[in-house]
Amino acid sequence: MSGLGQRGSPRRRLVSGIAFLLPNILGFAAFTLVPLVMSFGIAFTDWDTLRHNIFRHETLRFVGFENFSWLFHHPDFLHYLGNTFFLMLGLPFAIAGSLGAALLLTRVSHRPVARRGAFIFATLFLTGSGLLLRMGGMSQVGVWFIFGVLAAVSLVAGVLTGGSVYRTLFYLPNFTAGVATFVLWKKLYNPSGPINAALAPVLDGFASVVRSAPDLFSWGVPLACGLIAAALTLWQLWRLRQHWDDATAGTVSVVTGLLMLAVPVGLQLHWFGLSAVTAVGGPLGVVLIGAVLILKRPRRWGPVCARDAGLSAEIALALGLVPLLSLLAVGVTWGSRLPALAAVGLPAPNWLGDYDWAKPAIMIMGLWAAIGSNNMILYLAGLSNIPPELYEAADMDGASPLQRFWHITWPQLAPVTFFIGVMGVIYGLQGGFEMARVMTKGGPAGSTTTLSYFIYIEGFETGRLGYASAAAWVLFALVFILSLLNFRFGNRSAND
Repeated sequence: MSGLGQRGSPRRRLVSGIAFLLPNILGFAAFTLVPLVMSFGIAFTDWDTLRHNIFRHETLRFVGFENFSWLFHHPDFLHYLGNTFFLMLGLPFAIAGSLGAALLLTRVSHRPVARRGAFIFATLFLTGSGLLLRMGGMSQVGVWFIFGVLAAVSLVAGVLTGGSVYRTLFYLPNFTAGVATFVLWKKLYNPSGPINAALAPVLDGFASVVRSAPDLFSWGVPLACGLIAAALTLWQLWRLRQHWDDATAGTVSVVTGLLMLAVPVGLQLHWFGLSAVTAVGGPLGVVLIGAVLILKRPRRWGPVCARDAGLSAEIALALGLVPLLSLLAVGVTWGSRLPALAAVGLPAPNWLGDYDWAKPAIMIMGLWAAIGSNNMILYLAGLSNIPPELYEAADMDGASPLQRFWHITWPQLAPVTFFIGVMGVIYGLQGGFEMARVMTKGGPAGSTTTLSYFIYIEGFETGRLGYASAAAWVLFALVFILSLLNFRFGNRSAND
């Protein structure tokens, strides 16, 4: 018998391979392919579970693009879309936190100074907390003492184990049941919970400081935030002008950078309670004035670059600059109100019950979970793959730690950062349902309702499956377009 006969014919091998893959193929078809095809077809019908069921036999109608038209005329759809993008503002802070945690974990086990410092800090903290507990009583500093004991024990244990305890604690939220985590944070955010109990003495002390110098806070905080925002804005305009002159940035990237500056301006005007026309016209004015200053001025002699050149850098910068400018806009808005608020006392926030605090509360919880998640593991792997010869050469050239990070570590981690950014955008657009469902039910007043939660409400609570399917495919189109833009422009730095 020939070797081919011993192994079986190609057709028989193909049938055997398909037989082994058949469970996966059937599972993919039953739970992914068929539902996708059905949802696409349902999006063009008026399927409503209240009208099309075994008790009512109304005819299912083909409505074309009517569901999509109703979707964009829905009074709250743009509001929920804005909620989705607002919650995504925490993405750059999560990336920075994951990178910082990875950098700390790679160094803590190799620094004897870190071990000695950990023991000294833990001893002083526990001693000071015990004295405060003895003088002030458990009701005043008990929460801080408990948190301090946990922090000190974790600090010492992490250093003694060479960072293993730190890695476990950082990664703990990733394999903890999501619903259990959300219920825990809901208890922590309770107005009479431990977070507000810990914040109460801090807010009382800060209120007394504000009352002692009201003028300083009424104009000092807004002025400081405004000056920092103005400096960042001027730096961005100078940067765009410089790249335009050097032919390293095209028209598309310059306009993208200007739009990046316009977003916080629009938020600031909106928070001041101005009309929608003013809130939109102000940012457009910033874009037009910046475009005139940058694009109309004659360029210095040099090569002409492509229209989209430098766009990957603008996308990366927008991830960090837009949230930072938005926070400064918040400082300008709320800084002037501090004396009036402090006059009657600064109460602890009603985290999940207040319209202005619900989204920041969910963002803080998401940031806590994201810092030690898979992003940190990816950065740890990326740091371990950086050639040590690069750091040795930098040390021989006398590079500072900041220069080592900026010119070696950060560029070498570009592929990891690109992957984390793409996955973060995809997850941010699709996420928010579990947190809103468990913690706030989408409230208060729809402030935490995202697109995914909106799809759930329309499909499984109101029963309008055709309308919900249309919203789901709009979300898919949004994810697909942003992913294409990321791969088209954002991966240039990773490839370089």
